[in-house]
Amino acid sequence: MTRDSSGLKKDTMRAIVIARPGGPEVLELRDVPLPELGAGEVRVRVRACGLNRADMLQRMGAYPAPPDVPADIPGLEFAGEIDAVGRGVVDFREGDRVFGLSGGGAYAEAVRVHARTLARIPDGMPFDVAAAIPEAFITAYDAVVVQGGLDAGDTLLVHAVGSGVGTAAVQIAKAVGADVIGTARSQAKLERARELGLTHGIVPEVQGASVRFADAVRANTRGRGADVVLELVGGGYVSESLASMAERGRLLLVGLLSGTRAEVDLAQLLRRRHHVIGTQLRARPLEEKIAAGQHLDRRLGPLFAKGVLRPIVDRVLPLEKAEEAHVAMTENANFGKIVLTT
Repeated sequence: MTRDSSGLKKDTMRAIVIARPGGPEVLELRDVPLPELGAGEVRVRVRACGLNRADMLQRMGAYPAPPDVPADIPGLEFAGEIDAVGRGVVDFREGDRVFGLSGGGAYAEAVRVHARTLARIPDGMPFDVAAAIPEAFITAYDAVVVQGGLDAGDTLLVHAVGSGVGTAAVQIAKAVGADVIGTARSQAKLERARELGLTHGIVPEVQGASVRFADAVRANTRGRGADVVLELVGGGYVSESLASMAERGRLLLVGLLSGTRAEVDLAQLLRRRHHVIGTQLRARPLEEKIAAGQHLDRRLGPLFAKGVLRPIVDRVLPLEKAEEAHVAMTENANFGKIVLTT
């Protein structure tokens, strides 16, 4: 089978396929059909894609893909160049260097997306660096700034501060003039996060099913507490996060690494007028995904171009090493993003 100018076969592409629900070993490299375009869509020749916890959940059968993307090809973010343009697309043309989000299917040599969800990659930025940006930085910006209202002089509490979203949130908070408190399971990750602007680091005290960090947060805010909490862990962290918050504080629930259940003091929630907001990018309707793409292009892109923000890449592996990449993420061995290149 011959390949076209973009390096793709004329009617097939390589992709990582989830052969069945299970561990990292169920990820298989296969040839699959190239995606066909609809009106308003483009096909991006993927040069690199980032890993996310959602990919692991999908692999295990716990997080089904939306109906408009491949059910068995994971991948929520990508960077590459446009190699085909659908009817009605006027803002992009073949060859444009772009990055963005997808509901799935980015662990492949090509992905089909709506053109208006895309952003242009800053000049000179390599594809493997660009692929580490969309999911982490859009998630963090949308949660803490757009929904959480983080502002200069506020304090942000970030859990799992060494994760892709965590490292993004630290930088965004510093860019808007906020202080940042972060938690991680190791001092090593906290030290690396300090290089990004982390103000205070906390290793939570874990005793059985309970976790403690609220006293440390209050000690580092002169008793006031955090104005905004980026909750990436869930489970037992939620009640302690609420105890860490200032009056009228906002908790943005993004991740559920520690489980889907939490015991919450509702009287405290009322008395201190806390706001708890659940948020997720993948299941949003198209118009909200377009808005997220515009945030990446107009709000975040210029900050990357100026060097104010930078993605943290832990390691870069070829697409065929997807199993190894998932093992590393399962072991929580990474600081920042793991990226696959095609």
